[in-house]
Amino acid sequence: MHPFAKKSADSVTAFGEAKLITAIRRWLGAASPRAPFGIGDDCAVLPASRGPQLITVDPVIFGRHFDAAVPPRAVGAKLLKRNLSDLAAMGGCPSAAVLALTLDPHTSLPWLEQFYRGLATCARRYRVPIVGGDIAQADGVLAASLTLLGAAAGPRVVTRTGARIGDSIYVTGVLGRSLASGHHFAFHPRLAEGAWLAGRPEVRAMMDVSDGLAKDLGALTPPHAKPSLEPGALPLRRGADLRAALTDGEDYELVFALAAHTDAAAFARAWHRRFPRTRLTNIGHFARSNALSPSAVRLEDFSGYEHLR
Repeated sequence: MHPFAKKSADSVTAFGEAKLITAIRRWLGAASPRAPFGIGDDCAVLPASRGPQLITVDPVIFGRHFDAAVPPRAVGAKLLKRNLSDLAAMGGCPSAAVLALTLDPHTSLPWLEQFYRGLATCARRYRVPIVGGDIAQADGVLAASLTLLGAAAGPRVVTRTGARIGDSIYVTGVLGRSLASGHHFAFHPRLAEGAWLAGRPEVRAMMDVSDGLAKDLGALTPPHAKPSLEPGALPLRRGADLRAALTDGEDYELVFALAAHTDAAAFARAWHRRFPRTRLTNIGHFARSNALSPSAVRLEDFSGYEHLR
């Protein structure tokens, strides 16, 4: 479904901003509470948090994160889910979201309605109230940026730093061909898995795989170390090869460092009891820069996605 309408009567210009906001309230339904806890005031009112708060923001942009082949409901869901994946990577759970829209005047009303209905369905599933947002006009642009607030699901927030030389590297799920397979919009954020991992003291550092494992691993790697990955260890999505697994991005899986002293077999058993349907794979370890295995993947030969390059 193409997001731009050919007739003005089918575009957002037929509504104008005020009428469009009224329609958005209707499209969101129960996913958006009444003011002042939702849409309707200059700011939404949120309850006080007892512990550290988490906040993240990510967009979806037509021509970059989706095209006309992706159903608008799936685009709305992807917008929320890619933010939820960031929360999952720190062991968090969501509390509220706001959404900023940038619309070309020719944006299709039927497309936008389906976008919001997909967002609302996803928000209800993960219990995320949509509490506000903004609408702006820009010719030739269709983009939505969602800011998600959350809090730690337990007593601990896991960050990207903390891994040590010798720690094992694990990844959830499978990697590669996210665009070709449709996984880039049909994925499930690993919220439960992230919260469980954050409760395990042997998990030293964690992040989600969004820009490609080859790039993202750099943020987890401790000083004076390199990831030592065995080529045959990476869990591949059907049809993917090593390069796809390392560079495609938008896998939205979790990658984490497990302390070297951990009983790996016991950890794997505990994982599979809790998440029998989520694959978990040890793909290597962090080694000293001058002590990599001769068979290890040369990550410098691969690159993930980097904005503005």
